[in-house]
Amino acid sequence: MAYEIEHTHLPIRGLNLHVAQLGKDKLGTVVFLHGFPEIWYSWRHQMRAVAAAGYRAVAPDCRGYGLSDQPPEHEEASWDDLAADVLAILDALHVPKAFLVGSDFGAAPAYEFALRHPGRTRGVVSLGIPFSPGPISFDTMPEGFYIKRWREPGRAEADFGRYDVRRVVRTIYVLFARAEIPVAKEGQEIMDLADLSTPLPEWFTEEDLDAYAELYEKSGFRYPLKMPYRAIHKIPNRMDAKFQVPVLMVMGEKDYCPKFPEFEAAMKSGMMEKFAPDLRITYIPEGSHFVQEQLPEQVNELLHGFFKDHPAAA
Repeated sequence: MAYEIEHTHLPIRGLNLHVAQLGKDKLGTVVFLHGFPEIWYSWRHQMRAVAAAGYRAVAPDCRGYGLSDQPPEHEEASWDDLAADVLAILDALHVPKAFLVGSDFGAAPAYEFALRHPGRTRGVVSLGIPFSPGPISFDTMPEGFYIKRWREPGRAEADFGRYDVRRVVRTIYVLFARAEIPVAKEGQEIMDLADLSTPLPEWFTEEDLDAYAELYEKSGFRYPLKMPYRAIHKIPNRMDAKFQVPVLMVMGEKDYCPKFPEFEAAMKSGMMEKFAPDLRITYIPEGSHFVQEQLPEQVNELLHGFFKDHPAAA
């Protein structure tokens, strides 16, 4: 599709949120929700593919990320805000019902929105993150585990502050694209786990890095460290959750996240089926944490299949 991605700002719950859009909603709307260190740009391949197939693609920058406004500095990060922002975006765009596709922490508002608003949801796709019915504990992880480091106020700020934004984003992309969980040794910080001699993933270009760096130059890391890392302990308790819409989980077998003890236990125990009766789980053997950027054709094919299997009611 030759059409350019359109960019706009919407007044959403007291903030101006940046939203990238492409395509006409002949077959419906797909909302893409990014994680960290992702941004709307993370969905560029999927946006073009679903637009070419007849859907409207909508990819917001999460509050505090990219070109979206920053919440007030004193305001605590809330998972409820993310799901409420999705609803307000759909209302502002006059979208009655949408597919939601989330990666990394973007899966959480996708899941939560579907539970709160099944009548506005056609289906949910999660890349790499199983549904969590409550706060996630990382007590069994070592002290140098990146989430433990980054949830400590001031530590990541000092670590990141040694380098420019481009170097920080580069290092995180290198580390998160690996199959191993990023863990620092004693005397190390997370940024010490890679340097400029460490090559970028082959599917991530210098131009891609430039695009990310430009957006993080604008937003900084203040809110991205709050959401998700300093809000993980505040994930809503949803032990009684029951999805009334179809759910697709796409898992990269070389994604480090499924190795988190709670995620691994959830997948092996079949816990997801308890919450999502209409569930499909698909594994991509070479897939990393950034599977939608790494292997876009495979992800796009899975999305198309899921959307086709759940057409809008006649």
